[in-house]
Amino acid sequence: MSRADDIFAENLKEILDHGVSDEGLDVRPHWADGTPAHTIKKFCIVNRYDLREEFPIITVRRSFVKSAVDEMLWIWQKKSNNIRDLHSHVWDSWADENGSIGKAYGYQLGVKHRYKEGMFDQVDRVLYDLKHDPQSRRIMTNIYNHHDLFEMRLYPCAYSMTFNVSGNVLCGILNQRSQDMITANNWNVVQYAVLLHMLAQVSGLVAGELVHVIADAHIYDRHIPIAEAMIAAKRHPAPRFGLNPDVTDFYAFTPDDVKLTGYEWNELPEGMKIEVAV
Repeated sequence: MSRADDIFAENLKEILDHGVSDEGLDVRPHWADGTPAHTIKKFCIVNRYDLREEFPIITVRRSFVKSAVDEMLWIWQKKSNNIRDLHSHVWDSWADENGSIGKAYGYQLGVKHRYKEGMFDQVDRVLYDLKHDPQSRRIMTNIYNHHDLFEMRLYPCAYSMTFNVSGNVLCGILNQRSQDMITANNWNVVQYAVLLHMLAQVSGLVAGELVHVIADAHIYDRHIPIAEAMIAAKRHPAPRFGLNPDVTDFYAFTPDDVKLTGYEWNELPEGMKIEVAV
């Protein structure tokens, strides 16, 4: 069975059994009907996924791989902050009338900085170091720029990646300040697992461990029955992951270059719908 399912279910149980509720407190998030969106949360969950063993996608519900990869490439490859460059509607609630989410996510990765080797944006710097200085302990990105927070429609949730090469194995640590576990947990895991595979391939490396550090891991009040259903759901074997071996340039990847073979998943029980708090 999928190890990702086990990790996900363990996280949900830990939050439900030992988490802290903010019921009765003043909270920023709300539901579409205006009701405050309260959570039960656990501080600092750390998950490890070995990409050499399996691709970490859950089967207790469907993760939409192509849409997840499209969003990841929108941020890391297109370095865009406009939802018109995205093929899904996951960011619609945070965009302005022009489609912009402000100086957030892809915008930050695309800003060029001066290094002793020249001018690079954050993604190009990672690509440069993986090829020219893979033993560096300084290969990382960070999009939580305090100077620009007031011009962001949403503060970055997944805000930094630290890359590390051991031998020919590329590993990464994803740091996330906040995680809506039901809506976005596996979505982000899938995205950054694919990113590691892509970066490894174009750098002549092998994708190794993805470590996911979540500071505030929470389940929204209206998601609790869904979480309980997922914990009890049937689990399937992990699918086989494939990445187009002909692509050697990170900027040439498309969502169609990612293939999952044998992916099975469960549908949510009838009547259950995952609302998104904003």
